[in-house]
Amino acid sequence: MTTYANDDDDVDVDVDVDVTVVGAGPVGLVLAAELALSGATVRVIERRARPDEAMKAQSINVPTAEALDRRGLLPAAEQVQRETLERVGSFSGTADAPPAGVGGRAPRSRFTGHFAGMSLDPDLVDWSDPDLAAHAAADGARMVPQPQLEALLAGHVARLGVPVRRGVEVTALDDTGDGVFVTTTAGTMRTGWLVGCDGGHSAVRRLAGIGFPGTDPELTGYQAVADIADPEKLANGWVWSTRGAYRYGPQPGRVATLEFDAPPADRSTPVTLEQVQTSLRRISGTDVTLTALRAAPTRWTDNTRQAAAYRSGHVLLAGDAAHVHPPFGGQGLNLGVGDAMNLGWKLGAVVAGWAPDGLLDTYDAERRPLGAWVLDWTRAQIGVLRGDPKSAALREVVAGLLSTRDGTTYAVKKISGVTQHVDLPGGHPLVGRFVPDLWCRDGSRLADHGHGGGFLLLDRTPDGAFARLAATRSGRVTTVTDGHGTPTGVLVRPDGVVAWASDTTGGAAVAGLEAALRRWTGAPSSAPGKEPMG
Repeated sequence: MTTYANDDDDVDVDVDVDVTVVGAGPVGLVLAAELALSGATVRVIERRARPDEAMKAQSINVPTAEALDRRGLLPAAEQVQRETLERVGSFSGTADAPPAGVGGRAPRSRFTGHFAGMSLDPDLVDWSDPDLAAHAAADGARMVPQPQLEALLAGHVARLGVPVRRGVEVTALDDTGDGVFVTTTAGTMRTGWLVGCDGGHSAVRRLAGIGFPGTDPELTGYQAVADIADPEKLANGWVWSTRGAYRYGPQPGRVATLEFDAPPADRSTPVTLEQVQTSLRRISGTDVTLTALRAAPTRWTDNTRQAAAYRSGHVLLAGDAAHVHPPFGGQGLNLGVGDAMNLGWKLGAVVAGWAPDGLLDTYDAERRPLGAWVLDWTRAQIGVLRGDPKSAALREVVAGLLSTRDGTTYAVKKISGVTQHVDLPGGHPLVGRFVPDLWCRDGSRLADHGHGGGFLLLDRTPDGAFARLAATRSGRVTTVTDGHGTPTGVLVRPDGVVAWASDTTGGAAVAGLEAALRRWTGAPSSAPGKEPMG
């Protein structure tokens, strides 16, 4: 343990950690794991004494499922989905197994999601659409509720040896230009970098002086799982009235309400059974009775904001600390995990000393546009959901569009994340997209070779020309040779984004790969094998 004597307060300060992550939710845990895989020393601190059991996202999108896949966590996530389907099946009358492959009519369990409470019929989706068909391998790990995802990630982080300290709250910070002093309820800590993954009310964002512009809330929503004395008084699915909207199901006892009158007077107070019951009765027009809450209920609004900057010096933000919006479609969890995957390897490269110039700046540049899109996607759903006549008319129009094959397929592609891309240089259609399912002749998939983090290079040249270039970045790039095929070469960043791809093997392809390697992996290794990634 190395310590530093702070002359101002005469305390010994821990300086042996490269990065401190504030927040032990899924975003913070993913980030901590990615940093650990990159070789950085990292710790996680969390103000809550135990994991959050409140009801939140009930599913994950394709990029999140594929991130789990690349780190060897897909089997565990698939098991969670099977258990989730069993619970849903006991309520809905079906418990189909996860789908195997694509094409034709999908089983009812295939996850499609909803838009503004309008469920998307899987039988209307064109599952042969190239974007959907290219990302089918991880489809059996989509219905992963947030508490189970957090438990899965906690085990992953523990296996990597990352300490998680609970019951520790950040109260002050001082960015010195070469690191950050962090004052907490457990004492003062010294860290090279500080990342706030501490939610919409982020203390890190506030203490760093980062603005949070956006639109104010105008409505109130509740979500809970309850014991209901008379569930027959409620209709399954979403139901609208002039007072709001409510949903019952798909799990037994799961209810959600949305009231259009005003935001809550105090969002910080715990949600009570009486509040949920009152809201449900008001909207449904029934005297339905809730007898007990079986999971911590949540309250939400349409507060929609995005941080003015994702980075200020040695302080960065990810997840809800960087953006908040209504929870429709579970986009917040997935957006945050994407932030963590994008930031983890880049900050790890900075710590390791091989990051190309400006690499860390690409975090804000790449993630901000996607965050802004998600904010608008959820704003649009609130506009459709309102109880006024204009919104009701708009809802009818949207419902009509979503009753068509093209409309449903479009919405499912957007919700699932298969069309997400980053604006990167390169003419190949895969560049900037999340890497599709790429199978090798030995029966493995390219994703199977990424469990240790780092870059992946698929080399299908007859003479190994691409692999020879990658060898100059020993420890940063893992090469998978696979004989002949198309594409002939694909370079995948640790976050799953394709940095370079080619369908040829000539000099132009080699030059393109060399430029991509220099852009993303820095200069050739001076000491092969030194860097821990790969």
